[in-house]
Amino acid sequence: MTAADRGTGTATDGTAAVTHRPAEGAAGRPSPRVQLSTLASAMLRGFFRDRTALFFTFFFPLMFLVVFGLVFRDTGSGPTTIGVVGSGPVVSHLPDQVLTAKQFDSEAAALAEVRSGNLPAVLIERNTTLTLRFAASDQVKAAQVQGIVEAVVSEANLAASGRPRTFTLTSTRVEDSSLKAIQFLAPGILSWGVATSAAFGAALTLVSWRRTQLLRRVRLSPAPVWTIVAARVGVSLVVAAVQAIMFVGVALTPAFGLKLTGDWWLAAPLLLAGTLAFLSIGLLVGAIAHTEEAASALANFIVLPMAFLSGTFFDISQAPAWLRAVSQVFPLRWMNDGMLDVLSRGQGPSAVALPLVVLLVFAVAVGLVATRVFRWDDT
Repeated sequence: MTAADRGTGTATDGTAAVTHRPAEGAAGRPSPRVQLSTLASAMLRGFFRDRTALFFTFFFPLMFLVVFGLVFRDTGSGPTTIGVVGSGPVVSHLPDQVLTAKQFDSEAAALAEVRSGNLPAVLIERNTTLTLRFAASDQVKAAQVQGIVEAVVSEANLAASGRPRTFTLTSTRVEDSSLKAIQFLAPGILSWGVATSAAFGAALTLVSWRRTQLLRRVRLSPAPVWTIVAARVGVSLVVAAVQAIMFVGVALTPAFGLKLTGDWWLAAPLLLAGTLAFLSIGLLVGAIAHTEEAASALANFIVLPMAFLSGTFFDISQAPAWLRAVSQVFPLRWMNDGMLDVLSRGQGPSAVALPLVVLLVFAVAVGLVATRVFRWDDT
């Protein structure tokens, strides 16, 4: 077969030769689809070859899951122990389902245990006088003990008066009583892990490509700009999916006991929308920063405080009203709340509709800002 024959696809014996070529666009260039898949494949290979990126993307969030999951695994599974000095109708009627009384002979010995942090409070009963001494360092348990003791005192006063009860209160939790603390910890930590990966991945990639002049070479290549953006988005979504599968897989093990009930699958669109929102933050950081160090510091400055102010690691329902109002501006707050609704509170599609809209609008708005300040090179 001659060169002319190869060019026309005709064999030397006159028969038509069947050739398979990659899809090409105008002027023999690879089609945008081929360019997109090539760029995405290159980005994925570069990501999975970077051990540091793998550690902070997959194993660093899992460390938080392990630490918090094991520490709070048995939270609320047993009654709180308090010190008791003396005896009487109040001490004898403390509900043993929630409070365990540890008897002390002297007030000084009981207070020493409270001051050392071994007990949250001590109840002293002498005749009709009751004194509750608590540790302000453990405000949650102190408030819990105060509420229980006040209820027992009110009940004792009512019984002493001889009057019948007018009202009866029955308190039960709305969630499944078998749910463990991991059910409320996992959604926030998973959201934070995905957000961190998307923001840092986009920012550091953009800065590194600009510093090494790779962006300039890509700009001069036949590949359209949209294929570069689409490849970065695709890689971030793939990484987020792998993160979620690994994270949930570990949380489902008996050591942690996460349960997937109801419409848990609604967490998937939330993760995708959250990835896009934090990818836009990463693109904005990458467009502004000049070095990888600056990009990492700026991304940390944005994402880490947001995690604490959005209820990732602890409940912010008791935070000041102004702080709760400010947190509504953060995309991570919407992502956390939506994940918590579908993974722990058993809510359906209506619970994720507004978070999805907020996250997608945020992604578009910040993405547009990033395109306005984007630079192909530092010159």
